[in-house]
Amino acid sequence: MKTLTIIDTFGFFFRSFYALPPLKNSEGFPTGLLTGFANLIHNLEKEYPTDYLLFALDAPGPSFRQTIDPNYKAQRPEAPPELKQQLPVAIEWIEKMGLSKLSLENYEADDVIASMVKCAKEQGIKVRIVSHDKDLYQLIDDGRVVLFDPMKKVEIDEEACLQKYSIHPRQFVDYQALIGDSADNVPGVPGIGPKTAVKLLTQFETLDGIYEHIDEVKPERIKNLLIKHKDDAYRSQALVTLRDDIFDNCDLTAFRMPPSDPLLKIKDELERYELRNILRRLGQKVEQTTVTERKKEACTFEAILIDDCDKLFEILEKIDDDRLVAIDTETDGLDTKSAELVGFSFCFEDDRAYYVPVAHNYLGVGTQIAFEDAKRAFEILLKKCFFGHNMKFDLGLLYRVFGFEEVEPYADTMLLAWLVDPEGAVGLDRLALRYFDHEMVAFKDTVKKGENFSTVPLEEATKYAAEDAWMSYRLYFKLMEMLKLQGAEHLVDEAKRVEYPFVNLLICMEHHGIAIDIDRFESLKEETAKRLSELTQQIYELAGQTFNINSPKQLGHILFEVLELPAGKKTKTGYSTNEKVLDSLKEAHPIIPKILDYRELHKLMSTYIEPLLKLGKSDSSHRIYTSFIQTGTATGRLSSKNPNLQNIPVKREEGRRIREGFVASEGKLLVGIDYSQIELRFLAHFSGDPVLTEAFAENKDIHMETAIKLFGPEEAAEKRHIAKTVNFGLLYGMGSRKLAQTLGISTKEAKVIIENYFASFPTVKSFLESIETKAKEQGYVETLLGRRRYFDFEHANAMQLAAYLREAGNTVFQGSTADLIKCAMLDIHRTIKEEQLPAVILLQIHDELIFEIRAEEAEALSKRFSEMMEKAATLRVPLTTSIKIGERWSDLK
Repeated sequence: MKTLTIIDTFGFFFRSFYALPPLKNSEGFPTGLLTGFANLIHNLEKEYPTDYLLFALDAPGPSFRQTIDPNYKAQRPEAPPELKQQLPVAIEWIEKMGLSKLSLENYEADDVIASMVKCAKEQGIKVRIVSHDKDLYQLIDDGRVVLFDPMKKVEIDEEACLQKYSIHPRQFVDYQALIGDSADNVPGVPGIGPKTAVKLLTQFETLDGIYEHIDEVKPERIKNLLIKHKDDAYRSQALVTLRDDIFDNCDLTAFRMPPSDPLLKIKDELERYELRNILRRLGQKVEQTTVTERKKEACTFEAILIDDCDKLFEILEKIDDDRLVAIDTETDGLDTKSAELVGFSFCFEDDRAYYVPVAHNYLGVGTQIAFEDAKRAFEILLKKCFFGHNMKFDLGLLYRVFGFEEVEPYADTMLLAWLVDPEGAVGLDRLALRYFDHEMVAFKDTVKKGENFSTVPLEEATKYAAEDAWMSYRLYFKLMEMLKLQGAEHLVDEAKRVEYPFVNLLICMEHHGIAIDIDRFESLKEETAKRLSELTQQIYELAGQTFNINSPKQLGHILFEVLELPAGKKTKTGYSTNEKVLDSLKEAHPIIPKILDYRELHKLMSTYIEPLLKLGKSDSSHRIYTSFIQTGTATGRLSSKNPNLQNIPVKREEGRRIREGFVASEGKLLVGIDYSQIELRFLAHFSGDPVLTEAFAENKDIHMETAIKLFGPEEAAEKRHIAKTVNFGLLYGMGSRKLAQTLGISTKEAKVIIENYFASFPTVKSFLESIETKAKEQGYVETLLGRRRYFDFEHANAMQLAAYLREAGNTVFQGSTADLIKCAMLDIHRTIKEEQLPAVILLQIHDELIFEIRAEEAEALSKRFSEMMEKAATLRVPLTTSIKIGERWSDLK
């Protein structure tokens, strides 16, 4: 499927300007926005290829929305002068690069985007919208339209929308109509915040549904607000609804991506504004002597091929046991469960590194080292002070290929890089460029398309592989120097105590996987397929003919021409059949609910059932193996991918049904153990607040205790939910405005609640303020184990400052939780290994661990593991856990 990438141009420019430090060239001209723009084009060209590219812009002057409400966007602040200086340059670059931009008088960029999305979908073209603007969430359509955040490099699909806002994209317009948007002067319904809006839309689905059933709305206060501000709600709906019919001609060929890198056309501009990293990536010379000299210095090493066994062991014998040795493996694939060793490299000197071929396979290949000799070589290397970059991969491979027992690496430069800068890139190529201005030999330039490393000629393989070991070796000393400069040498001890040992635990978890019930998934697939088939036939019968339900054009023809349902404006490309349109027609014809059910089931099938079933069936033991990422978050939380088992819906019915398909192996049970209110316990520990510490020490209901403090014993039970929101909200920097929106109360009421809370817990207020003070003074915050997260307060504007301070608090609590659970996991893993217990850790999902334990010992071992989790750290308050046991993952909730 071809792809159209649409840039929310000014949205991206603004975010790029504020996200990057205030860079300037030697003449003092600001270049932060231009740097972000050039990086975007480079990443699209190299990492996210697209067939068509379009820059959507706001037209000069007011839009039609000002005729709906003159106050719309009336109070937008003036853009900073540094931003205004760069905007015309960036717009000019679009033209010079031969790229397309589009705007239309009286409309905003979002309307341009919505209209082009509709055009692309009707032509079967996938759309990627480069924006993080929530106004565009209404356009998300799984499999066809996604948002893309270029800063975080993540796609935002329907599941991400549900996770963040608890509503479907089709409900987003009505959601915004209810809560409003103060930044754009969209009024919404005063007194209704996100939480209340979600409840209303969950019950009544749409804004129309709410007002059609207004007498059913509870409580009375919310009903009265809705009645009083009905005009505001529908005016807001009109303001936030994007127009998708503003173009008559939808020929996308004008937006075709140029065959060559667009940045090459503005090379002179890149040099003028001194964007040297971009130029370097383009392979152009940068006229800066110091950089050239540093690069030459960084490239002086000798890559040595070792194809003689005697020579190999002669070199290995010269390495003292306390000598640092960087190692790296080369394989024929990226899956350590199936990949085979092709060769390995090692380095223990500044100026040379060695490559040892083992299993290259092409006509005329030279002498190589035998498999058994390679095993002997690793038996020697793994007794040295060995390390590498991403040791999880290398050790996971070696354990399987050679049958080695667990051995702890001396270091891991990927983990060290993450400890130095937890938000920076940790790939070896990026780090080489960052710290040494050295561009590594690219894998794609070494391995031909469709082939693997075993077909690479030995001479080329030596240059590529030896460089990896050599760069890892150099990088280790550079990162140790960085930690010393940061005054963070203590993190070396933290890494040796927690992060490095954790590598072997993750290898074990990845290797073990989690079983799925193939029959249950097959049954679910069959049931879903049957229901889809039934819906298809019912839709055909109601339509009076067969057609492609997944084709918006054909569906539009059926609904609005054959069935003559009320439709919006028709353009040359046809009718809109998005979920918003269909929702508005639910009562108009019985075919509409059928189509909506069909779409929901189709997503369930394609996103979860079929992919998970395919993975389970591909394994002889019917197990699914995820990959855990230790460096994936700045806070230290573990993440997973391929598949992401941490992202399966928890609160929705389909999520429960999917979890039913994950099972314990025969004769075993699944056990879930999770910490109770762990972040609030850290608040009590760090702040030392006497009320909180006493409540936790006496195992009281902390939310009830808070409610008593805020509202008195008579109202406490009724308002416990408010206390819970306050407890967690203030923990993460929620202000009175956000609290008001969440609780559906006035800002004045929210302010009083917050003042009463801090009056009741004065040391909590002092501690939260101390986090902000220390963060600004030091430029970083620390977690329980001393891991740091850094913030550039010096160059932060007001918006960035507020975000940094929120993130600082998040890091203290979430990061400390991550530290705690890692320590608990390590203690349990060591005990399982030492005592050969019939148990294994399967998954870690934030503050919960999921085990697989032999059925006869599940109860006893779960209690033991629970106690170990509660003793993983000594805090001022006791840690408590809860245990759930079952045959299926769904039993643990």
